Amino acid sequence: MVVAPAVQAGLLPHLETVPVVSPGPAEGVFSLLWVIIALPALGAALILVLGNRRSQAWAHLLGTATVAGSFVLAAVMMVALVGRGEEDRQVGQHLYTWFEAGRFQADVALLLDPLSALFVLLITGVGALIHLYSVGYMAHDERRARFFGYLNLFVAAMLVLVLADNYLLLFLGWEGVGLASYLLIGFWQHRTSAAVAAKKAFVVNRVGDIGLALGAMLLFATFGTVSFAGVSERAGGASETTLTIVGLLLLLGACGKSAQVPLQSWLLDAMEGPTPVSALIHAATMVTAGVYLVVRSSFIFERAEVARTAVMLVGLVTLLVGAVIGCAKDDIKKALAGSTMSQIGYMMLAAGLGVAGYGFAIFHLLTHGFFKANMFLGAGSVMHAMDDDVDMRHYGALRTAVPVTFLTFAMGYLAIIGFPGFAGFWSKDKIIETAFGVNFWAGLAALAGAGITAFYMTRLMIMTFLSEKRWAPEAHPHESPAVMTVPLIVLAALSVLGGVLYLGGWITDWLAPVTSVEEHHELAVSPLVLTLIVVAVVAVGVAAAWFLFGRREIAREAPRKVSFATRAARADLYGDAINEQLLMRPGDRLVESLVTFDDAIVDGTVDGTGGAALGMSGTFRRVQSGYVRNYALSVLAGALIVAVTLLAVNLA
Repeated sequence: MVVAPAVQAGLLPHLETVPVVSPGPAEGVFSLLWVIIALPALGAALILVLGNRRSQAWAHLLGTATVAGSFVLAAVMMVALVGRGEEDRQVGQHLYTWFEAGRFQADVALLLDPLSALFVLLITGVGALIHLYSVGYMAHDERRARFFGYLNLFVAAMLVLVLADNYLLLFLGWEGVGLASYLLIGFWQHRTSAAVAAKKAFVVNRVGDIGLALGAMLLFATFGTVSFAGVSERAGGASETTLTIVGLLLLLGACGKSAQVPLQSWLLDAMEGPTPVSALIHAATMVTAGVYLVVRSSFIFERAEVARTAVMLVGLVTLLVGAVIGCAKDDIKKALAGSTMSQIGYMMLAAGLGVAGYGFAIFHLLTHGFFKANMFLGAGSVMHAMDDDVDMRHYGALRTAVPVTFLTFAMGYLAIIGFPGFAGFWSKDKIIETAFGVNFWAGLAALAGAGITAFYMTRLMIMTFLSEKRWAPEAHPHESPAVMTVPLIVLAALSVLGGVLYLGGWITDWLAPVTSVEEHHELAVSPLVLTLIVVAVVAVGVAAAWFLFGRREIAREAPRKVSFATRAARADLYGDAINEQLLMRPGDRLVESLVTFDDAIVDGTVDGTGGAALGMSGTFRRVQSGYVRNYALSVLAGALIVAVTLLAVNLA
């Protein structure tokens, strides 16, 4: 194992060219980089190998402790990085050679730099809080130990993904996240809906994974390496066409993991898993992987304008699609899932804006991790109070029954709508401002998304906490235990204070060695006026929701007669139907045609040849009777035929 200053993509040399240095105090800390991954991986191995029954008594403690330990290590390393100069904030760690094939060598090597350090803190910090929350949420589940094993596996795989220093090791973590999500979404597999949702997530993500796999292969074929630093160093020598193809393939992978159009259909169904899984997938791990991939590959997208524009368009479409879907959902978790789709769309939009937006994409990713984890866990607390009922039409007036959940959820609500001073206000407004500076229509779409976000989130707050009571007679809402509310309080505080990351431009300066930064863009109005416009649009969204839901009685059952727009939003804008008609049905017909061809032509040829041989053998079998007199007669007949033939020839 070696620890060396490394650098990141695009600015410093390939990791392998950096000389190994003798570990000083900081290097000694960084020598434990692998332990950040090893702790949750070891927890998952112990729990799953020993089995649910043997580890039931302590699995939740081990699972939580391992992720918390990784967070402590990550925090120490973050402090060590902050104490270094800007040019020295990249550390590489080579663990071993994975395999060699000809001139190709795959290393298990890690890279800690300003980008991966932020992700590691988010994954382990929010992940630890979700583990702690799960201790209470899953307390009575008979398979709780296995659940914590899967959670640990999820965190370990995501850490491999963000700490990898090359695309191949990243792909290993990428697939590990896919496996863990499949196991967790379908954790309650006795429910048909959960089993189907897990399979759907797995299959849709495999489509995206093909893009990432092909992209990595093309990178190796073009540059002879899959390391980030190696590709970055040689990217300038590749054609724009090649880089565009690579960029589009990586975008396909990002669309799968981050549930972006057209591979978004799995995300809402993923709510079939336990609520802590929803929080982990939507806030700290899986859906952020696509954004990470695009930003980490900025050295490719900066040289492939078509691919970068495609990233921007995908983000724009998805942020609007997710927001519209969120407006019509009565299931509290699915409304938040639509919100996640939309907010990740904002991040992809920012990443597609290039150097002007990379930093803000990560900034919003971090603040979103805080307030979305807060709200998903808050939704779980509401479900805990309402006997696992997820229908918001059966809620109402819960602010007095679950006051801690209400207050903490309200902090997340104010953050996501962009209320001045809260975390989302700083991060999302910077994306909108940057979008206007780069492309007016992109900025206008992002602004519209902010208004729709305010509408559906206010609708959720009204239906859940503020309207009249619509509880079932048997419901007895009660506040969750402290082991669940303490994580909510911490996340609520982060939802309020997350904007401090932008004080003095810290977040963009911190990421500059990785992404560069360019904040100088032309605006038709001053940033202050634009901020006031955004706040006004948000206020309109809040007022519209209050007018439609706050001042009227909310039916306990959803009305059957609704507008086409509402039906479309309830059906996820017919995403499944479109996929079925464009992909599944043609695929079925193709397979049926191939089966018919195989039966009629391939099998027909083989079976026909065999049948002909069988028929001929049957004919010849009659000749081979076994009687000598028959053979003698045949010889005589043959001799006569020969004699007659010779005689005829001579006479002629």
